[in-house]
Amino acid sequence: MGTLRVENLALTYAASSGDRFTVLDIDRMEIEPGAVVGLTGPSGSGKTSLLYTLTGIEKADRGSIRWGDTDITQLSERGRDRWRRHNIGFVFQDFHLIPGMTPLMNVLLPRTFEGFFIGSATRRRAQDLLELVKAPAARASVAMLSRGEQQRVGIARALLNRPGLIAADEPTASLDADAGRIVIDLLLSQAAATGATLLIVTHDPALLARLKRVYHLRGGKLLTT
Repeated sequence: MGTLRVENLALTYAASSGDRFTVLDIDRMEIEPGAVVGLTGPSGSGKTSLLYTLTGIEKADRGSIRWGDTDITQLSERGRDRWRRHNIGFVFQDFHLIPGMTPLMNVLLPRTFEGFFIGSATRRRAQDLLELVKAPAARASVAMLSRGEQQRVGIARALLNRPGLIAADEPTASLDADAGRIVIDLLLSQAAATGATLLIVTHDPALLARLKRVYHLRGGKLLTT
């Protein structure tokens, strides 16, 4: 992935009146490869918007977002999608799993949507990841799993393509303390084992306490690091 360098970043949304309001206004931000970083702040401070902009889901109105040699603000929407598929694994607060599918099918689903051939090696890796995160691959449906188990399936899916960046949006927010602790352990251990950069949006004090660097946002601006 290379070092993340952000300069002069702005993101605006359209209000119902037709005016635009500023969601993000960040002069500078830098994250080295393999760093473990939290994004926190009050509701509406711009945390998730920043995560989505740094990963190319949202397109910035101004500024540069450079991951290594690639400035994703210069890519088309299709180019950003392609770059994201090859470089980022997402973990979502609400899991984004298909209830009627097995854990294994859910882990493989992004590659199915993207038209990739799923060979025996990819299937074996998916099974190995489910074993690694201690999620039951053989269950008939993810709907039968606990919320903690569903999030562990989500982590296995995020790791499938060996991403350089793991991006997690409130990964423990809907879990109890014990399940949340397991998810935190998995994210931190897998980032360390693979050398991936880990970027986490969270309000969770237990998670924030284990992060070496935390960016605080308020009103779309970085306050402290």
